[in-house]
Amino acid sequence: MIENSGVSETNNCPEYNPNVVAVKLPNTIEKFVDELPIPPVLAPLSQGEDSAYYEVEMKCGSHKFHRDFDETLIYGFNGIYPGPTIETRRGETLHVKWINHLPLDHFLPVDPTLHDSGPANDEVRTVVHLHGANVAPDSDGHPMAWFSRNYAQVGDKFSRQVYLYPNDQQATTLWYHDHALGITRLNLYAGLAGFYLIHDSKEEDLDLPTGKYDILLMIQDKTFREDGSLFYPPAPIVRAFIGNTMVVNGKVWPYLNVEPRKYRFRMLNASNTNGFDFLLLDEDLNQHPFWQIGTDGGLIERSQRIEKFPLDPAERLDVIIDFSELAGKTITLRTEELNLAGQVEPFKRDVMQFRVGFECEGEDESEIPKKLRDVKELKPSRKLKTRRFVMTQDGNRLTINHKGFMDAATETPEIDSVEIWELASPTFNPNSPLGIPPNITHPIHLHLVQFQILNRQDVDVTNFNEEEWINTGEGIILGEEHEPHPSEKGWKDTVRVEPGKVTRIIVPFRNYTGEYVWHCHILEHEDNDMMRPLMITEKNCD
Repeated sequence: MIENSGVSETNNCPEYNPNVVAVKLPNTIEKFVDELPIPPVLAPLSQGEDSAYYEVEMKCGSHKFHRDFDETLIYGFNGIYPGPTIETRRGETLHVKWINHLPLDHFLPVDPTLHDSGPANDEVRTVVHLHGANVAPDSDGHPMAWFSRNYAQVGDKFSRQVYLYPNDQQATTLWYHDHALGITRLNLYAGLAGFYLIHDSKEEDLDLPTGKYDILLMIQDKTFREDGSLFYPPAPIVRAFIGNTMVVNGKVWPYLNVEPRKYRFRMLNASNTNGFDFLLLDEDLNQHPFWQIGTDGGLIERSQRIEKFPLDPAERLDVIIDFSELAGKTITLRTEELNLAGQVEPFKRDVMQFRVGFECEGEDESEIPKKLRDVKELKPSRKLKTRRFVMTQDGNRLTINHKGFMDAATETPEIDSVEIWELASPTFNPNSPLGIPPNITHPIHLHLVQFQILNRQDVDVTNFNEEEWINTGEGIILGEEHEPHPSEKGWKDTVRVEPGKVTRIIVPFRNYTGEYVWHCHILEHEDNDMMRPLMITEKNCD
């Protein structure tokens, strides 16, 4: 039996002053004065030949987002933000006890109109979802498996304190974050997120950059008050949150000193709402390439050069940047960020800076292999069941097929089946850029599974009978078909459902039966009912 490690059961939170109301303007914050921090790797409390045991405490912490800010309150795994990185190998079973030592009252504005977030349940509830993991339902982090401090209150789906992660999947970059019903957007924004890496021998045989040349980048947008504390809009019903500054690994507009050699960057968009298009520019505004090697689910089949790529909330992209010919240059990771009026954001378009030195510590023996691993391409056929979904709205609720989280499950695929899911977003204004309302992209995440993107196809939104299309596949006028973006090749667990299009994915359901969820990963949408139950059922042998 695994014993408790004795993690403290009390937690004194740093002072947070909700009366400091002024929002800090981004043009008053000096860029590139803080070095990029690297999250520490968490050591297990005990370890066997093929297993390890961890305890991770969710508690308050003091965090300094910028050199010129005061230290301020965050919620963090082990009190730090981002949380410590958990590293494991394929086939090694991890047991993780997630411990809630957070205060009883949230320091961010709770919306009592969302699910059971009201005064009767105002304790800071948490439950941890390992995003992208192939795990049993009782270790998935179901939003109703939440628990309050010291397990004083628990949700209807709560069944265990120690989660079991078998890690029976290929090497990949996962991340863990809070998933509590109704307050996920607040808990994650407050700092409850961290990386989880699975390694395997196939990845290690490729001579990719490793060690200090393999760097994690958790990218978020945030807004701060004048004292450097986090600002989040007051309740009720915040439908979206767009911050005015860029934060990477917990620092506002950081820099990283790099050698003139190859580096691997595991990039995660952990923002609440905002999607980004990333590119690299030097000080003369010359563009430089990325070499993509992986997506959400791990390595792709062949490395590929990409000039820029989109990344929506929860998506990951694994890239190599080759600085070997850039000695002495300053390279900036940038976005093509627009504000809600469709105008360029002059401050937010910078993300972070790479300062390339003149010498390497040693010879760079890493490579960018052409062939990475075999990836089986799933083929659609008429024999496969097709499910159709529409991104809908019902009053203030954001829904899918006009159903919310508390409605009965309609997605009940059988174990070992393969299905095609078609997701339509018929709200579209052709005179507005992508990302500017109403042209919002919904990053849809399916728990448990990895899938492949088949295509997208334009929809005539003025002639769309959604009920008929959902039930029969008719009632729709389809236009031009679009291949997935080059960066979307391989296995995915989150897909961008773009406005004015049908997005098609092919999904294998394997390994486990039971109740999971699927939802929009715009956290404000997820908390506001754009989440549905997903029931993986036993095979029907009739």
